[in-house]
Amino acid sequence: MSVPSPLSQHIIRRPQRIALLGHIAEQGSITRAAKSAGLSYKAAWDAIDELNNLAQKPLVQRSVGGKGGGGAKLTQEGERVLRLYQRLQLLQAEILGSDEAASDFNLLGRLMLRTSARNQLHGQVSTIESHGHNDMIRLQLAGGLHLDAQITHDSTLRLELQTGVEVVALIKAGWLELLADGQAETLGHNCLEGRIETILAADDGPSEVRIALPNGQVLCALAPPVALKAIDAAQGQPIRVQFAPSHVLLGTPV
Repeated sequence: MSVPSPLSQHIIRRPQRIALLGHIAEQGSITRAAKSAGLSYKAAWDAIDELNNLAQKPLVQRSVGGKGGGGAKLTQEGERVLRLYQRLQLLQAEILGSDEAASDFNLLGRLMLRTSARNQLHGQVSTIESHGHNDMIRLQLAGGLHLDAQITHDSTLRLELQTGVEVVALIKAGWLELLADGQAETLGHNCLEGRIETILAADDGPSEVRIALPNGQVLCALAPPVALKAIDAAQGQPIRVQFAPSHVLLGTPV
């Protein structure tokens, strides 16, 4: 069975950037194409750089100088990829003919996402607050739970985040801290309550602690023996776990 290339996966998961190729073909200019696509000039070039890096051959050729400051056009490979995208649009319209089908498609995207982070929580953007160069993204999780993620404003734009967008929050197990009974939470950190489901002790190194949240989602934390002893950790015990918003990475599966 053949394995989809990074570019083909990108076409499925990030159609907005592929659509930029169509604007370039029509406008003959990155500046005008970016405006038509609702992107900044920088965001448009970032998209083109990413696409060119993923493709085996460049998709966009830029000409410098001349009247109007130069232009841009699709290469032969770029035209081929654009035609592929247009065919996929037709197929998508046939397959995703209902809200239920679209929801199922988003679910498949989340299930196919592969990362090195042990914790992957599906959520929906509820608010975005600007803090200088960074944004605080609040995610609504299942069961009324929520968490905050701090990312750069550029990342917010690149991921095209806005209220209602579905995302996957990624948190490495080593970034979670278990809190002892009565221990104060760190100001500004996320703090979730759950119950210890299992403790998998390691012969050498930290133990793996699986924490069941009230909404059915599960977190995995790594804790050294001394930390587990300090909180008298045991299976079935209520526990709180905290982590900094800056330790939450966000991904968009589709």
